[in-house]
Amino acid sequence: MVYQRTIAKEVKVTGIGLHSGKKVTMKLIPQDSDFGIQFLRVDLPQSRPMQANALTVGTTENATTLGSGLEAIHTVEHLLGTLYGLGINNVLIEIDGPEVPIMDGSGASFVFLLKETGIKNLNKSKKFLVILDTVRVEKDGKWAQFEPHSNLAIESTIVFAHPIIKTQKFNFEFSCESFIQDIARARTFGFARDVDMLKRKGLIKGGSLDNAIVLDDYKVLNPEGLRFNNEFVRHKILDTIGDVSLLGFEIAGKITTYKSGHNLHNLLCRKLLETPSAYEIVAASSLKAEAREAHKLPQFISVSH
Repeated sequence: MVYQRTIAKEVKVTGIGLHSGKKVTMKLIPQDSDFGIQFLRVDLPQSRPMQANALTVGTTENATTLGSGLEAIHTVEHLLGTLYGLGINNVLIEIDGPEVPIMDGSGASFVFLLKETGIKNLNKSKKFLVILDTVRVEKDGKWAQFEPHSNLAIESTIVFAHPIIKTQKFNFEFSCESFIQDIARARTFGFARDVDMLKRKGLIKGGSLDNAIVLDDYKVLNPEGLRFNNEFVRHKILDTIGDVSLLGFEIAGKITTYKSGHNLHNLLCRKLLETPSAYEIVAASSLKAEAREAHKLPQFISVSH
């Protein structure tokens, strides 16, 4: 059995929003099976819980936003990617501001938080979204697609005219363990030359070398350097996992992306949902053994029942 999961106990974390620059406190509260991932803005008196769902995505410029207007919740992708990476399906996220804290710009802080909090198996089996046919979206020379595969696999290519990045390609076959080791620690990145333009747009007010890789025209400005020589494309995969997790199920299928971003990922999810013949929702027990095995948590994470 691959059981649905929540966290073992309530946990709270405080940090800065990357784009808003605002200090925000976020509380994760365990929930029962089939609750899903829901966000609640506790700083707004009339706010109601919002399901993390591909169809509730609003803006996608430089981050993935759920909802719109005053109740919007920005920059959800790293937290959602980490919840997916650890197979956590049911949690209420209370937040007292407009944006999930950026932490160190990766999923590593959330992995640490969830590992310390503990993970709990619920008494109900997971369901998986199985890709049956190829679905593809293209925009401005960039593209992303789903195709059938026995487990979640992501092949991502990024292209930047920068001597440190250039063209990077990475093939990732999902397992909880490989997510923690190979993807979660990869940080978001940006270019010093874009800082003024982004700030004029009201973005990256909380950005710093503590929560992003920053590059000038030739080199990485962070004194500690990179965590992986291809950290940039690995971070793209973290973003991709966070964005496709909004389909609401673990996925058995291959995702291939070329120069993609949050907007393209959301368009791909929406197109899949509009193509019912291209997927089916199945019980975990009907998957191949290796696909179920990939969702086992590593031994260094405590799991209660």
